[in-house]
Amino acid sequence: MTRKTFSIPKISCGHCVMAIRNELAEIPGIRKVEGSPAGKTIEVEWEAPATEERIRAVLSEIDYPAA
Repeated sequence: MTRKTFSIPKISCGHCVMAIRNELAEIPGIRKVEGSPAGKTIEVEWEAPATEERIRAVLSEIDYPAA
C-alpha cells in the first residue's frame, strides 16, 4: 500500500475536500482519502491498480490540481 500527501492550493473548505474524496473514491485501488482545508492538503492511501499518475490526472480533471 502506498500513502502520499498532496498539496492542493485550490482547497478552501470542507466541501472541496468532500468533492475530492468522492471523485478519488471512484478509482479502483483507492483505500483512504483524508483532507485538511487549513493545510490545503489531501492524504491518499492506495494500492494497485491505482497509481499516483491516475490520482494526479483525476485531480486535474476536477480542477483541484496537485502542486
